[in-house]
Amino acid sequence: MSTESRNPRSYGLDHMSAEEIVRLMDEEEYSVLRALQKVQPLLAQAVERVAGAFASGGRIVYVGAGTSGRIAAADAAEMPPTFGVDPKRFVALVAGGPAAAGSAVEDMEDDEHMAIEMLNELDLSLDDVVIGVAASGKTPFTISAIRHANQKGVWTCGIANNKNTPLVKEAILGIVLDTGPEVLTGSTRLKAGTAQKLALNRISTGAMVLSGKVIENLMVDVTPKNSKLKQRCIRIVRELTNATEEEARHELERCNWNTRCVVERLREGARR
Repeated sequence: MSTESRNPRSYGLDHMSAEEIVRLMDEEEYSVLRALQKVQPLLAQAVERVAGAFASGGRIVYVGAGTSGRIAAADAAEMPPTFGVDPKRFVALVAGGPAAAGSAVEDMEDDEHMAIEMLNELDLSLDDVVIGVAASGKTPFTISAIRHANQKGVWTCGIANNKNTPLVKEAILGIVLDTGPEVLTGSTRLKAGTAQKLALNRISTGAMVLSGKVIENLMVDVTPKNSKLKQRCIRIVRELTNATEEEARHELERCNWNTRCVVERLREGARR
């Protein structure tokens, strides 16, 4: 596996200065964007499929172990505050359960039965999609979940950082993020993990844009639970209407800080 092989550029890592280490890691990160650019059409397919599932009321279920699971959990957790979606619409199943999303429970990635049990608890429907993420492409937990979802007729996507691996072959849509060997051999939280995070960013954000959760390039369904986000809502209303800051705040307070509602109402009033 390329992610487990030694990177010849970092053979002398233990003798490098701090500046040399940072420079080398910066240079190696270029391979992340190159890997993503090679699979743009495949990522676009995933975006469209996720948007379709969301439109039909389905759920987007991420599956992963270790670093991949924690990256998936982070993406799922960001969907409600960013796009105002029900937390149950984007779900992350992490090997080891919820506790593994914040701490390492690496021995659980071999538990194939746990993946099946966790999916069965969700009671998958044909409107759902399941996206498995694993740098190696060989993680038993993740492969088992993809295989089980396939058997239920659910659309699946497998994202890995190695070619010709079981995860990529088992999934209906296989995506290989070929980031090559890590600066620190086998530490896939580095380039591989970064590529996975960026891939999920593209899939979830693109799907929400296609689903109408964005006006222009503004997140009008943001859930403002702090002062910073409330100020963002005010700016969004002002960007999309002729409201002053005072008017925007007043209307948002009247509408319980529902930015989309305020924008639509003010725009409709301006057309009359």
